[in-house]
Amino acid sequence: MIPFIVGCALFMQMLDATVVATALPAMAASLNSTPVRLNVAITSYLLAAAVFVPVSGWAADRFGARRVFIAAIALFTLSSVACALSQTVAQLVLSRIAQGVAGAMMVPVGRIILLRTVPKEDLLKAMSFLSIPALLGPVIGPPLGGFLVTYASWHWIFLINVPMGVLGIALILRHIQEIREKNVPGLDWLGFVLSGISMATLVGGFEAVGQDAAANIHALGVIAIGLVSGFWYVHRSRKVAHPIIDLSLMRIPTFKISTLAGNLCRFSVGATPFLLAMLLQVGFGLTPFAAGMITFASAAGALLMKFVATPIVRRYGFRRVLTVNAVLTGAFICVCALFQPNTPSWLIIVVLLIGGFFRSLQFTGVNALTYADIGPDKMSRASSFAAMAQQLGVSLGVGVAAVTLNVSMALRGSERASIADIVAGFLVVGLLCAASFFSFRRLDPAAGSQLNGQKAQTSDEE
Repeated sequence: MIPFIVGCALFMQMLDATVVATALPAMAASLNSTPVRLNVAITSYLLAAAVFVPVSGWAADRFGARRVFIAAIALFTLSSVACALSQTVAQLVLSRIAQGVAGAMMVPVGRIILLRTVPKEDLLKAMSFLSIPALLGPVIGPPLGGFLVTYASWHWIFLINVPMGVLGIALILRHIQEIREKNVPGLDWLGFVLSGISMATLVGGFEAVGQDAAANIHALGVIAIGLVSGFWYVHRSRKVAHPIIDLSLMRIPTFKISTLAGNLCRFSVGATPFLLAMLLQVGFGLTPFAAGMITFASAAGALLMKFVATPIVRRYGFRRVLTVNAVLTGAFICVCALFQPNTPSWLIIVVLLIGGFFRSLQFTGVNALTYADIGPDKMSRASSFAAMAQQLGVSLGVGVAAVTLNVSMALRGSERASIADIVAGFLVVGLLCAASFFSFRRLDPAAGSQLNGQKAQTSDEE
């Protein structure tokens, strides 16, 4: 039940993060604005989430994970209602900021509860279930948003969070006990400010690059500020007893490789839906709803993975699965570059179905292995660190795809994207994903064995 509860919260956040983009034109018309100006409704959410993700682990330890989880879902639900009731752009932006703060707390704290309550030998199965919402949200979001805007109104893209939020709180009160640490140190306020500036500017800069051109000097300047703040934080964190982001976790091989190599794979989470939408709508001329229904095939692949991921990893081990599957995941992203306007829809769906399966298998393995060697006393910090890295990875994936498109357009001397430009994006993202093979090869052959029952089997044989 706990993976289901946390999965619902994750799905609610991932769905909300993607469904708004489809509704921007209708929202802009209703609020007397333009879609370009109203893009601030997306960036305000992302920036608020980026700032508060690092503090989520400390808040869970200080005030209790169950209490913070309930408060985050309640705030997310109430701010969703506020978004639906907004009459001006300013009201919508303020409501989205509140949503972003809630989302930053909701998912990492939910993951902390899961990590502290699920035995390590069952963690792989739990993560298999939990990875599905993360993959379903970006895929379901566009067609669902298109459907609601077309047949109802844009307000419903926010109101659908209300029943999910109420159900989530009821399930938490019934099935989850309070988890709270003793003698929690005070908050590292300067570290919070530095990490917040770094995360907000990096995520904002990557998103700006994704929305505009690679030559956008303002976006590059914002990214530079993020890098400087990040380096300042790294330098200072070595002198602080309890930093808000514990960089010492990177000394743990499984955590380090899962975080760095996993983020190369995670580029595809942000980039693939973006590139598919460009290819099917701009390149092939499909409607947003028709394109969304085709890309839904990758979600079906993710669902199929749920039933076989645990047996596959237990049979072959994390190292072998992650290295081989990294190449397969990257290869199927590259195959999307072969799609043409005359490619049969059934063939596109089959490719996306299989690609979704491999991509979901990869994230299931990575998400479980991340916490394989993390002790109970570091679970909160590890969850915050991983959530921060994942958010950067998804944003950077969109940025890499957009930069590739813009470079390709510049080389052609054109201001409009063509199929050839989008093909280049698929190839670059696919190759970067496949390149994680070299990092996963550095894993110990027995890495994560305590998660798949190998140790238990050995002790039984003895």
